[in-house]
Amino acid sequence: MRVLHTAPAIEVRRLSKTYPGGVEAVKPLDFTVGAGEVFGLLGPNGAGKSTTIGMLTTTIAPTGGAARLAGHDVAKDALAARRVSSVVFQEPVVDRALSGRRNLELHARLWGVAPAAARERIAELVEALGLGELIERPAGGYSGGERRRLEIARALVSDPQVLFLDEPTVGLDPRIRHELLDVIAQLRERSEMTVLVTTHYLEEAERLCDRVAIMHAGRIVALDTPAALLAGLGGEVLELRVDRDAAGAAAALGDAVAVGATLTVPLRSRTADEVLAAVARTGLTITALNTRAPTLDDVYLRLTGDRLPEVA
Repeated sequence: MRVLHTAPAIEVRRLSKTYPGGVEAVKPLDFTVGAGEVFGLLGPNGAGKSTTIGMLTTTIAPTGGAARLAGHDVAKDALAARRVSSVVFQEPVVDRALSGRRNLELHARLWGVAPAAARERIAELVEALGLGELIERPAGGYSGGERRRLEIARALVSDPQVLFLDEPTVGLDPRIRHELLDVIAQLRERSEMTVLVTTHYLEEAERLCDRVAIMHAGRIVALDTPAALLAGLGGEVLELRVDRDAAGAAAALGDAVAVGATLTVPLRSRTADEVLAAVARTGLTITALNTRAPTLDDVYLRLTGDRLPEVA
């Protein structure tokens, strides 16, 4: 993890959103993000991640609580909060009829970036994001991954203190996702900009983020570094499939979680043989087993009772 400045770039205190009809999309949240930190909100669709981003970027009015970006209250001083931040939403926002360069130039004008500074900034971003062969072409001809890189460049033209990335790789094929993660990782090494990224992809959270807040049903259920969250499960987990519902075995073992006929058991002080013997005593027949390193999916499973990919 990088050494961060002491003053927080994002401060969230009891921030919440309830929609008409009493739907609590986000229950009161509390967290801070240090200047220069890459902070992740991890959870499935419907967990409240995008609503949280909407409140922090002033596009959704909070129901309660408060949030500040670089000291600016997002509700009481929305314009100032917008001036110090930028956002890449899930849905594309670039003008497909215009060239990549023209999209960036127009965004720079909208943000009041001086022409000379804009030219220099655009040249840097074109190089950093690998847009050199694309930049003069109409954005409508870009692939999904190319358009996403242009959208990130567009968000960075104003040189924001805080960048929000809302599900930046959603809808992209695995190869393009991997390439875009490389680009984002390189950007974080070139700047002390604060980044808040939402995702339901475990790889993104582990690879990009200094800290991760796991969201479930509008709440933060865990917040720590990826390494610390994984360490809570020990160095290895045993995953078993049994011949019928595993809930009874999970209850008997104590430190285990069942999803259908699959049982996941952290191996801390116990050996795999000890766990297998305990399962056998419940009368279940083991049909498959393997040991592996824990993942953030296991952390999510222990906290919520669901596997993240199955509910994403």
